Amino acid sequence: MSPMRQFSRPLQRMLVALLMMTCAVPAWSSPEEDRQAFMALFRERFPDIPPQDYIHGSMMLSADARSQYDSIMDFPPFQGDIDRGREIWEKPFGNGRTFSDCFKDGARNLAGHYPQYDEASGRVVTFEMAINQCLSANGEAEFDYGDTSTMGVLTAYARLLSDGMLMDIRVDTEAAKQKYEAGRALYFQRIGQHNLACASCHLTHAGRYFRDELLSPTIGQALHFPVFRGGEFLFTLHMRYQRCMEAVRAVPFAAGSEELNNLEYFHSYLSNGLPLKSSVYRR
Repeated sequence: MSPMRQFSRPLQRMLVALLMMTCAVPAWSSPEEDRQAFMALFRERFPDIPPQDYIHGSMMLSADARSQYDSIMDFPPFQGDIDRGREIWEKPFGNGRTFSDCFKDGARNLAGHYPQYDEASGRVVTFEMAINQCLSANGEAEFDYGDTSTMGVLTAYARLLSDGMLMDIRVDTEAAKQKYEAGRALYFQRIGQHNLACASCHLTHAGRYFRDELLSPTIGQALHFPVFRGGEFLFTLHMRYQRCMEAVRAVPFAAGSEELNNLEYFHSYLSNGLPLKSSVYRR
């Protein structure tokens, strides 16, 4: 069956519009209409799945995978990495301050507000960027965004401080919308030797298998990073973007790059209203 024929005619037209979106010719006047359109497509595709289950990614479609996940999360084998992240978070800087001093309420219930557009710098700021800004402000060397032994384990702990908060990404100004639209354009841009986009797998073919992987829907994906694949290998969200780009045989953007920051901004907005559940097992 054609991938399009699984949807009703109105949603087929919506899907075509989504797939034809570019930064220059947006299909809707607001990011919220984008989010509602994605949700409408997935509700029709997965009518028996309640919205809160989207935090589990493709496991929402497999009872066996969800059971395995629950068992592993009872005693996560990656707890040592989270503990190392906590040690970094709590270790005083040279001036005696700690990361907690940089953020309101010690960064509790904060990560769901990131990424956010910063008017002063004219760019999207991710939670990882805010951590590096904290380091710089306190006279410390910044962490490499791709270093799992520092930024990776630190965010594995720090994002847990926001577990359960609802994602709340804001796109309030025209300048912010331009960054959002740049991220949206990249999400739908076909790249690499395989000529695939993020949307090819996680919108059009969500719920289907790619090789031996059950493809997760776009909604909910940004809620649970970092993840520990196989219970052992830490992946940040930007590392996951990079691996996907490599899988389609494209040269990936650097972790922390403007391109991936904008992509994360768009991607995260689509999960607004759903609870964060960070540092989890993934197959």
